[in-house]
Amino acid sequence: MLQRVITQPDNYEPFLLSQGIRFGNLLFISGQAGAGDDGKIVTGGFPAQGEQAFLNLQRALEAGGSSLKDVIKVTIFVTDMGHFDDVVALRRRFFSAPYPADTIAEIKVLYDPAAMIEIEAIAAVHPQEGR
Repeated sequence: MLQRVITQPDNYEPFLLSQGIRFGNLLFISGQAGAGDDGKIVTGGFPAQGEQAFLNLQRALEAGGSSLKDVIKVTIFVTDMGHFDDVVALRRRFFSAPYPADTIAEIKVLYDPAAMIEIEAIAAVHPQEGR
């Protein structure tokens, strides 16, 4: 059975998207960008957007009964691969060993031209832990 993951505010609803979908013991999180609660991309350049994107990812994971430590695979889209070292620093800050499998790809533009990073993830859910 598919379960929709919703966080508040839900900036995805107007676009007919789910923040995430839980299927059994797996959680699939839609791309999380560096947008604040108002849905607008945060100021402060790549470092601020990257931090916000990871915080949004953490919030969506927790809403789905998982956590950053349970992430199996991430895909990170950036609009400039020149921020690769920044991405590695963010991964070091938000993830721990064993680090999730990862794909980092440079793309021309994200859903908002101001967005520089977006992260999607697949994570495990451990129902026996009472989450």
